[in-house]
Amino acid sequence: MWAYWLSVPAHWRELPARYRLEGGLCRSCGHTMLPKGEVCPICGSKDIVTKQLPRRGKIISYSVIWNAPRGYEYYTPYIVALIELEDGTRLMSQLTDVEPSQVTEGMEVEMVLRKVRVSGESGIIAYAYKFRPLLKK
Repeated sequence: MWAYWLSVPAHWRELPARYRLEGGLCRSCGHTMLPKGEVCPICGSKDIVTKQLPRRGKIISYSVIWNAPRGYEYYTPYIVALIELEDGTRLMSQLTDVEPSQVTEGMEVEMVLRKVRVSGESGIIAYAYKFRPLLKK
């Protein structure tokens, strides 16, 4: 998960990756990483470019958080899931717009932008991606 207690400048620097679901692609070996790093963890190359990641995927595994860490008590229960995106990239994310009893492994999900935390009464409102069940048309 993203660090929501960052300074204001750090918060603003992370907006593109947090809002657009951008990762990194190693041009040497093809490894996709999230978040984008400076060095590929697979081959050690520094030839990393920004990659727009797919906004859809499926739930591999999940957990319902009933006893949250300090600062997140208000949001319980909430669901965190290991999601495999359409290109095979895996990430952990919070689920939204779904009750814990409705979540299943293999459920198709899509990325949405949601509020994740408010730092105090006059602090930064942090938004980031979460995933919700895919709306069938």
